[in-house]
Amino acid sequence: MSDRVMYPEVRVPMVGEDGNAFAILGRVQKALRCAGVEEEEVKRFIREATASDYDHLVATVMRWVYFS
Repeated sequence: MSDRVMYPEVRVPMVGEDGNAFAILGRVQKALRCAGVEEEEVKRFIREATASDYDHLVATVMRWVYFS
């Protein structure tokens, strides 16, 4: 696994935001779409992020976007 973020230009704030898994998914999904990421890639992110538990979701987000 690479330490590189797949979409480092996509920045999703965490501080002061809802930490609910669905809220995180929604924010990242919206940010990816706004950045022009193709829909199939966004769907791939959702599948990967929802494949396990909350910790897996956060780890997946951190691999895909800059999450602060």
